[in-house]
Amino acid sequence: MRKGVKAAIIGSVLAVMVGGAGYGGWTVLSALSSDSGTAAGGPAPVRTGPPSGDEVKDTTRAFFAAWSKGDAAGAAALTNNAERARSLFTAYTTEAHVTGVRITPGTATGATVPYAVRATVSFGGKSAPLTYRSRLTVVRGVTTGKALVDWQPSVVHPALRSMDDTLVTGASAAAPIEAVDRHGKLLTKEQYPSLGPVLDQLRDTYGDRAGGSPGVELAVRHADASAADTPVLTLAEGRAGKLRTTLDAGLQAAAERAVQSYAESSVVAVQPSSGDVLAVANHRTDGFNAAFLGRVAPGSTLKIVSAATLIDNGITTADGPAPCPEEAVWQSQTFHNLKDLKPDEGATLSDSFARSCNTAFVKFADEVRVDSLTNEAADRFGIGLDWKTGIPSFDGSVPASGGPDTAAALIGQGQVQLNPLNLASITATAMTGSFRQPVIVPRGLDDRALARARGLSSRTVQQLRAMMHRTATSGTAAEVMSAVRGDVGAKTGSAEVDGQARSDSWFTGYRNDVAAAAMAQGAGHGVDAAGPIVASVLRAG
Repeated sequence: MRKGVKAAIIGSVLAVMVGGAGYGGWTVLSALSSDSGTAAGGPAPVRTGPPSGDEVKDTTRAFFAAWSKGDAAGAAALTNNAERARSLFTAYTTEAHVTGVRITPGTATGATVPYAVRATVSFGGKSAPLTYRSRLTVVRGVTTGKALVDWQPSVVHPALRSMDDTLVTGASAAAPIEAVDRHGKLLTKEQYPSLGPVLDQLRDTYGDRAGGSPGVELAVRHADASAADTPVLTLAEGRAGKLRTTLDAGLQAAAERAVQSYAESSVVAVQPSSGDVLAVANHRTDGFNAAFLGRVAPGSTLKIVSAATLIDNGITTADGPAPCPEEAVWQSQTFHNLKDLKPDEGATLSDSFARSCNTAFVKFADEVRVDSLTNEAADRFGIGLDWKTGIPSFDGSVPASGGPDTAAALIGQGQVQLNPLNLASITATAMTGSFRQPVIVPRGLDDRALARARGLSSRTVQQLRAMMHRTATSGTAAEVMSAVRGDVGAKTGSAEVDGQARSDSWFTGYRNDVAAAAMAQGAGHGVDAAGPIVASVLRAG
């Protein structure tokens, strides 16, 4: 809808009929008078404490009354963020073209009042009914002591999540698409809910190239310019073009089921032999495509890259020494292992990798250069290069960092940032030795240039696969991977995050020609959440 449609923030000039028990006739002035009167001889004292039930009822009534009359200033004055609220209400009619609104309040729970909205959206001779539910909460004004609506854009429409999101009606920004998987099976938001942001982005990027024509719709225009518009209501259907993706419907269904068991989780599966993305799923309250766009520390799963760095720089080998002491000190920072991991001063790199010994890798900080891990990640695994998957993605970051971060980076902490897409690709490269930049749309559609990296030697691949296989069969991933048959390998990880009581759970693994990686934020160790997600996807593949 970006073409020819002026972006605007929602406001309202609405005809509202307020129904529901206890919400009878009243006026804005009468509702306000109870909080603005004066006592004899001086101003009324500022009220404190939570709003009373009567205050919640009166404020909500007054707010709906102003909204119903198209009184943007009056409605905004009843919120605790009048400037932003007035902007949304002012633009609601002129840009969103919403009229004839009817609001039915529900039963308040404390200071929170739910309500249902029925309205009409009209544009260019086309009209369609609009219905949705939302809620507001009444709070005490900090300075005035008045009972006010706690302002959130979702008060106007639940699809508005950012303060700067807008709602616009007009010709759609891109033609609709019928996205299909690698076998021609239709992919829809209804059948694969977590694909919603991905399908929106595919439409935004390839709608014009897929052979379709735009329709007319009400849509959310997000504050993040890289995010595609989110359609809310279709007034006139456009003609859909067909877009073939690399996804596999069966594997996508398995990924959708897997993430549903864990909050704030994401997973990606790729085909190592081609780089094709086979599945991408997210289960998050914010709707963010963290599987492709996340930027968080991956913990010990990065030891795949760290081990390759040690091997390729001649520091040690899979069967070479990698002692695992109880603790390791690097530049005054002390590093420890997971609880109950016994020290092993005679450990090999394979031993320490399979047991996920942090101190073994930290001890090598003396022998690697500041940029050794960075160069390995970029030159061999393609991390941090300009990936063109077909939709926006964050391509990983393993920056050269000195001081304590040199050691922290070797165990996937410090300034290292990845997402499941990056980690699945790392695993695929470790399997095959070749970096094949992940794609979700075949390159042939637009002939875009893909990122290139030189990959790994056969000698390094042999050692990485042996260590990952050992981890999956007798190391930290063994229990999770026990039901996954075939040629398998894995690596566990957990990443400590400032301000979080529990670490982020990370896990990556492969089975035959499928590599998958997952994270579940705040879910604990790798085997606690991310591991079961990956194992479920690999079994389906």
